[in-house]
Amino acid sequence: MPILKRPDAEIHYEVHGRGFPLLLYAPGGLRSSIEFWGPGADGAPRAWMDPRIALADKFTVISMDQRNAGKSVADVKPDHGWHTFAADHLALIDHLGFGRFAVMGGCIGGSYCFEAIEQAPDRVAAAVLQNPIGLWENRDTWDEAVKGYGTTVRARDPSVTEETIRSFGQNMFGGDFVFSVTRDFVRNCRTPLLLQPGTDKPHPAPTSDEIAALAPNIDVQKDWRGPQFLQESIDRVRTFLEKNTR
Repeated sequence: MPILKRPDAEIHYEVHGRGFPLLLYAPGGLRSSIEFWGPGADGAPRAWMDPRIALADKFTVISMDQRNAGKSVADVKPDHGWHTFAADHLALIDHLGFGRFAVMGGCIGGSYCFEAIEQAPDRVAAAVLQNPIGLWENRDTWDEAVKGYGTTVRARDPSVTEETIRSFGQNMFGGDFVFSVTRDFVRNCRTPLLLQPGTDKPHPAPTSDEIAALAPNIDVQKDWRGPQFLQESIDRVRTFLEKNTR
């Protein structure tokens, strides 16, 4: 099982295919892990593609369990936040020997995409934002996500205090919009983006609408969910990435 060992974390990852590197950020909120790309627990297919299969013929597809999700474990400190996850992401790309790379994120992964662009604008060639999260009449969703994360972390390490979890949660979800970056950042983001909009409470349509209105270099695929639009989604993502990673 491939593990990236960091000073405060062990990050589980997988690599599929060959070609320009594409780093995946899975759906699942703070439980974001590789398994969310595959079928559900009942074996039913997801509404979204599995890029590990759909794109591995053209790209080196790198998937990972985020810290304290799936098979990854890590410390949690009061000052941890989006930048902590981004440091894991860039460390993994460095570990694998890549310079420039593309990113694709579902759910919370959209916010990880933006954070990667903010931290390494010259390295991120393009980003696919699928079903991005945001703050829109759903503060309770993020309070519950942090509570669940705290339960997972403290079951393994009771020395992590509730105060630490609250501070971490504030750093992650205390803001608004997409949480990881500001509207001004998106307004000035020149990185090519492909947006597959969200439509429900954790992934609000108004947040996707704002991203589409603000970003100066963005394509939008309104209908992308399976099964009806699954192949169209795969084709659109493939074409977008091939165009912007030459």
